[in-house]
Amino acid sequence: MAASPAPGGAPTRVVIENCAVATVDAHDTEYASGHVVVAGNRIESVGPGAAPEGLTNVVRRVDGTGHLLTPGLVNTHHHFYQWLTRGLAQDANLFDWLVALYPTWSRIDEDMVYAAARGSLAMMVRGGVTTAMDHHYVFPRGAGDLLGAEIRAAREMGVRFSPTRGSMDRGKSAGGLPPDFAVETTEAALLATEEAIDTHHDAGFDSMLRVGVAPCSPFSVSTELLREAAALARRKGVRLHTHGSETVEEEQFCKELFGMGPTDYFESTGWLGEDVWMAHCVHMNDTDIEAFARTGTGVAHCPSSNARLAAGTARVPDMLKAGVPVGLGVDGTASNESGELHTELRNALLVHRLAGGEGALNVRQALRLGTHGGARVLGRADETGSLEPGKLADLVLWKLDGLGHSTIADPVAALVLGAAAPVTLSLINGKPVVEAGRLVTADEDTIARDARREARRLARIARRLG
Repeated sequence: MAASPAPGGAPTRVVIENCAVATVDAHDTEYASGHVVVAGNRIESVGPGAAPEGLTNVVRRVDGTGHLLTPGLVNTHHHFYQWLTRGLAQDANLFDWLVALYPTWSRIDEDMVYAAARGSLAMMVRGGVTTAMDHHYVFPRGAGDLLGAEIRAAREMGVRFSPTRGSMDRGKSAGGLPPDFAVETTEAALLATEEAIDTHHDAGFDSMLRVGVAPCSPFSVSTELLREAAALARRKGVRLHTHGSETVEEEQFCKELFGMGPTDYFESTGWLGEDVWMAHCVHMNDTDIEAFARTGTGVAHCPSSNARLAAGTARVPDMLKAGVPVGLGVDGTASNESGELHTELRNALLVHRLAGGEGALNVRQALRLGTHGGARVLGRADETGSLEPGKLADLVLWKLDGLGHSTIADPVAALVLGAAAPVTLSLINGKPVVEAGRLVTADEDTIARDARREARRLARIARRLG
């Protein structure tokens, strides 16, 4: 039951108590047994022990014994449409993978994107994501309202959503990777991006929908589009997103075409700043990291996707020490077939310990990356990402007393190092979206069936048209 206004206008309350609580606030406050009170769509109180006595309009009390309560996870990078092309190009690096898959992706349409968005969102939400992000940049001619399809899917599922209107104007004939028929003109891309902002963006504190501007990457976008997109975003007061420094090949591409590395190129086009975040940022030197820290530019770290495509290991521990905002991303499920963010907590920790030793990252830093770090990267750290009074009621109750976790005494370690923990309850904006490990806002079996049908249809079309 949701916390909604009671007769007379007072908000109803949901009380969660008797659970371990990791607030992920500025002091990493934790309670071995604590409570959270939700009033309407806001967190009203957080603290040790049972909830305060005398609360009125309590519509639900949840006994969290054996559970850990955390902020909801925040995904900072994704490509929903790729849900339909999982398991392909299994042994390719990024450039070869893109060349193999662009011909198929260039055949997507509105029904496919809607089904793919529902699959991507369902998998994430069931695993504790409360704020989702998507970077959609493939807009084949005549494909329908692709951005609108995923916005509709997120609204129906009750997910806080940060879609970015992507774009590509450098097709194969201009030295890019995507087929020419899958890219837009610079003018058309900018006009469509501005229309998306005007139609969908909500800047309010309680917003369930924030739109960003997101040209795809240096090797699929012209310098003019990058510059004009940055100017558009700042005129509209929205955030900017793109891929950056993902592979060695990208760095070589930038040096050959622009005479400088990716970070210097981005800075020359207005693409560093507190309103910018970039996906991957694997191949960055000390000067690059300093530039990100100096400008407040954020990073969406995608450890599983980077490993899947053999892109390398991002210098996340060094970024964190320098003060760079860093969050976690699933990335598209054609390069991270699990489609889950909570597994990225563990993978991030393991990857960085392999690269940097046992002190590279700890379990609480991993949890922070997936919650407060992600909220900061998306520009929403004042609203979500930690359990604090006045923040939005986006939170997850993880079951840790079962077979997979019951002998791990530290609940945060159990969540990060153990098996994927079941979600007993997830609230987004104060409303339940997951109960006892199942979605309550959509039917998982229907989503799976529809996505399988659209994946097969896409494969048939791609084979036929080549």
